[in-house]
Amino acid sequence: MSESEVESETEMDKYICTVCQYVYDPAEGDPEGGVEPGTPFEELPDDWVCPDCGVGKDMFEKME
Repeated sequence: MSESEVESETEMDKYICTVCQYVYDPAEGDPEGGVEPGTPFEELPDDWVCPDCGVGKDMFEKME
């Protein structure tokens, strides 16, 4: 397996808010919202909201 294949397997997906375009980056998490760095979007609490505009997780889309 090449180095780039290993990186893509371990890299977590980023998600973008469809309302305000905030990007949730799992590598950074959301420290102000109580989310540790390294937390995948799928593991965010159900009551987590966009730190910029306040919409729920259902308003986020996976970035390609």
